[in-house]
Amino acid sequence: MALYCIGDLQGCNEPLQRLLHKIDFSASRDTLYVLGDLVNRGPDSLGVLRSLHGLGDAAQCLLGNHDLNLLGIRQGLRKPHRGDTVQQVLDAPDSEALLDWLRHRRMAIHAHGWLMVHAGVLPQWSTAQTLALAAEVEQALRGPDLAGFLQGMYGNTPDHWQDSLEGADRLRVIVNALTRMRFCTAGGTMEFATTGGSQTAPPGYLPWFEVPGRKTAGTPVAFGHWSTLGADHAAAGAPGLLHNTLPLDTGCVWGGCLMAARLGSTPGRFESISVPCPQAQPPG
Repeated sequence: MALYCIGDLQGCNEPLQRLLHKIDFSASRDTLYVLGDLVNRGPDSLGVLRSLHGLGDAAQCLLGNHDLNLLGIRQGLRKPHRGDTVQQVLDAPDSEALLDWLRHRRMAIHAHGWLMVHAGVLPQWSTAQTLALAAEVEQALRGPDLAGFLQGMYGNTPDHWQDSLEGADRLRVIVNALTRMRFCTAGGTMEFATTGGSQTAPPGYLPWFEVPGRKTAGTPVAFGHWSTLGADHAAAGAPGLLHNTLPLDTGCVWGGCLMAARLGSTPGRFESISVPCPQAQPPG
């Protein structure tokens, strides 16, 4: 049995199939953890969803910001942005089944000693609290008022966590941390405008994984979302962990590679395997 983590697919189904072939993936034997942003910007979001859905429990998938945006578009709460490539999913005859499967995916997973999220973890959250808060969002996604949850999900405020938060504000902070955050202050105030590498932090902000005293510092964290960071880290050649984290969005949709981390028997140990992704997409 082999365990693999991969980062953002963003509709790149052909590279996914090449990677699964390269690692000789078997749904009856192996498990694949996909760290969110399954869809959008790439050429075949429908193919990605069908492929992962078809793997059954062998594919454990997180939700990313692009996946939540697709659910919002389906509910009529959002209009596609320039560069979005999700119409084929919305028009497919199995669209409802695939989107129902999507809304039942996880927001965070702790397995084999690794904490897995799409974007980041606020410094004051422990692993246990991260999973508990993720479960609150998962319950809302699977509940009877999906449209109400998604309508209240959008926005940049509140920009920091307080245990006293309630309702839409509470869920919005959780979603933003888990699916959008790159930088935050030492006190956990998030910033969403900056998308460059870790060295581009605005004054007063740090990459979330560099915050001193981060409560998840003792747990290896695998995450996606940050393609400039992940691509630079992968380009370093057989990189190790970065402050006990593993950035796995290696920019496939932008012409980078698609990388799988084969998890070792000891938490924090991994082996990287990658395939090239030549179909660079212009940012939009």
